[in-house]
Amino acid sequence: MSQNVIIIDYGAGNIQSLKFALSRLGVEAETSSDVKTIKAADKVIFPGVGHAESAMEKLKETGLHLIIPELQQPVLGICLGMQLMCRFTEEGPTQGLGIFDVEVKRFETQLKVPHMGWNLIKNLKTDLFQNLPQEAYMYFVHSYYVPLNTDSIADSDYGCNFCAALKKHNFYGVQFHPEKSSQWGEKILDNFLKLAI
Repeated sequence: MSQNVIIIDYGAGNIQSLKFALSRLGVEAETSSDVKTIKAADKVIFPGVGHAESAMEKLKETGLHLIIPELQQPVLGICLGMQLMCRFTEEGPTQGLGIFDVEVKRFETQLKVPHMGWNLIKNLKTDLFQNLPQEAYMYFVHSYYVPLNTDSIADSDYGCNFCAALKKHNFYGVQFHPEKSSQWGEKILDNFLKLAI
């Protein structure tokens, strides 16, 4: 059965690699900022690369900041998308969408920031990680992180133990880029597509 997968378009970074990854899984995703189109989708992906403050301004211009928290279908936030789903981020600082009741922090570490490259994720929970090994390498690019919290479904280490993925109801978030994370990242996208609608 073909799925109607919408990638939220709010001008936040290059999404071609995400579209290519979904295409390899047999899904031709569309990008849209139209409220009705997004509400009607089977699955919604909320990507993001860039600065939190300007990204939230773009969401507010289109009213999407009010719509995204009300979505009923499975929603996957990626990188900045995941951070914007949180209550607040120190980047800006910026008020987020409040789906996850947690504050996004800036890395305070002697290690190089941004954290960029392959890193191990572990303590994997939920169907998002079905048929993955309990530890898998994913590709990260970020200067801010979500602390471990009650909605964490995976964690990673970079100067501190931090949350690599979140879940609450129909909302999922991953700090890494599954579309750039080889076979296991593609498997996560495949698992997301297979979640019950």
